[in-house]
Amino acid sequence: MKLLNTTLAALLATAALAGAASAECDIRLRSSDTHPDGYPTVEGVKAMAAEVKEKTEGRICIEVFPSSQLGEEKDTIEQTQFGVIDMIRASFGSFNDIVPITQTVSLPYLYKSDEHMHKVMDGPIGEEIAKAFEEKDLVPLAYYDGGARSFYNSKKPIRTVEDLKGLKFRVMQNDVFVDMMSALGASATPMPYGEVYSSIQTGVIDGAENNFPSYDSSGHAEVAKYFTLDQHLMVPELVAVSKTSWEKLTPEDQAVLRDAARNSATLQRKLWAEQEKASEDKVTAAGAEIIKDVDKTAFVEAMVPVYEKYVTTPEAQDLVKRIQATE
Repeated sequence: MKLLNTTLAALLATAALAGAASAECDIRLRSSDTHPDGYPTVEGVKAMAAEVKEKTEGRICIEVFPSSQLGEEKDTIEQTQFGVIDMIRASFGSFNDIVPITQTVSLPYLYKSDEHMHKVMDGPIGEEIAKAFEEKDLVPLAYYDGGARSFYNSKKPIRTVEDLKGLKFRVMQNDVFVDMMSALGASATPMPYGEVYSSIQTGVIDGAENNFPSYDSSGHAEVAKYFTLDQHLMVPELVAVSKTSWEKLTPEDQAVLRDAARNSATLQRKLWAEQEKASEDKVTAAGAEIIKDVDKTAFVEAMVPVYEKYVTTPEAQDLVKRIQATE
């Protein structure tokens, strides 16, 4: 019943907005995103749409629906699998229950930097991950950058694992996050994102963890001025097309979509880096202290029990080794 309702909602939303589409298009592909218009992921898919339209001389139009207009991320993933929605941009975190390999490639401290993550996702490992998605009726076109999450708190600068001990941090309702905090000696407090500001302000929690743009836009920098750039989590983002919609395209048009998507990933990553820098500059100017001299090796070593719990098969262990060895 839930899937039926969300599918109906998507169809009604599409019908209501279809009049905005360009009349000359022979093929219209609807693409969903939870983020608002102007966000780097939305602008990335828009750039892809523009290139596809130009290269097909207007035959193929990609209509981008931001701000969850077609539904929330989990629902739109299901709709894309069934071919109700043609395309989706979503975080790997939303696929953990559908494509298990996404959990392995989203483990804490797995990547040395955002450049390292890009090399992994753009290479043979990214192709391997794509095959796992295809088994679930989704055809990956490109991997976007979702940024790096770091710790921030109201108490003190954090430079070592010892500095985290005894502090209470808000995390998403996710077992890996909870176990990560436990391994670091801190306490995990799952709670809705909207409650974080007041909870830090009143001392219910000491801090949280997120990327620079979220730290800035949420106002959390006002109540938790110590931001530790440990970059414990880098979760790739996916742009994928429904297998049903994909198979309706000619091989030539499929190639156009792939090329445009990969070009859009380059732009999206650039836009994300610019947004991160702008947010960092803004919170620094407002008085936040950015701690960059972090003993990252000790943080990585603390993750041994987390990896032992979640990387249990020979295949997953081999994947982790290959990611870590990617240069």
